[in-house]
Amino acid sequence: MDQPTPAPGPTTVPEGIPVRDEQTPLRPAERPELLLITGMSGAGRSRAAAALEDLNWYVVDNLPPRLLITLATMMSAGAGISRLAAVVDVRSGEFFNEMVSVIDQIRQTGMEYRIIFLEASDAELVRRFETVRRPHLLQGDGRMLDGIAAERALLQALKNRADVVIDTTELSVHDLARRIRELIDGEAEDRVRLTVMSFGFKYGLPLDADHVVDVRFLANPYWVTELRHLTGHDQEVRSYVLSLPGAEEFVDRYVAALEPVLGRYADELKPYVTIAVGCTGGKHRSVAISEEIAGRLRAAGHAVRTLHRDLGRE
Repeated sequence: MDQPTPAPGPTTVPEGIPVRDEQTPLRPAERPELLLITGMSGAGRSRAAAALEDLNWYVVDNLPPRLLITLATMMSAGAGISRLAAVVDVRSGEFFNEMVSVIDQIRQTGMEYRIIFLEASDAELVRRFETVRRPHLLQGDGRMLDGIAAERALLQALKNRADVVIDTTELSVHDLARRIRELIDGEAEDRVRLTVMSFGFKYGLPLDADHVVDVRFLANPYWVTELRHLTGHDQEVRSYVLSLPGAEEFVDRYVAALEPVLGRYADELKPYVTIAVGCTGGKHRSVAISEEIAGRLRAAGHAVRTLHRDLGRE
């Protein structure tokens, strides 16, 4: 098997445009409106595109290069798309030969753009193709390595123009997604978005809950005549629930336990987390405790919404 290709260092193309290596992030002032994703087949273009979609970019895949000019013109004219990522590669066949000239034309329009080029070692590309049992697009009747070599030759001019080259040989799909997020620094908030949901156990557990909290250890306001017709939204119920032995202590300790956990969700590419708080019917205790937990988390700087799944059920 071939040895992994060493990560490319900074070089200079004929136009004098420096090529960044994969350790250098795009600075906030350089955030692109048009981002071109290209590189070797099997190097992770689809995963990079998916990561950009998660960051709310409008992504088009396998676009014939000449259509990029039309899209750039539309964006300049205010088409309602401010962040476009286009995956362009040799799948477009003979149209791909126009890619370098198309980039020059886009530059002439004044549209700001960046190019991210993905590559991997020959050995790793062969392994990935064999894993999915697919031939290389350019190998024809030859070996897979012949197809990889042909693709490298076709892509060299585009690689020379890349702003960032990422070698994915040693990267998992999650590592690559993190790398893309780092490059688009500032485009996405690092905060995890939390949903604190109340529910009633008698109606079943929420299927999308990441954490489940049972507050049935607290006395049920349902059995207090003047509170039965109210809900955890009402101050009378909330005051009653939070004054019960152990209620405040539970909320304090639970929120404290969440603090070291929540930041790690973003690192693991899980930006949405649901905390489900349950009581018997989902009307009194769970609602009051959910609102209290949500308020504490907001005060700590987290993005939180509340949802009361079973409120209003008979």
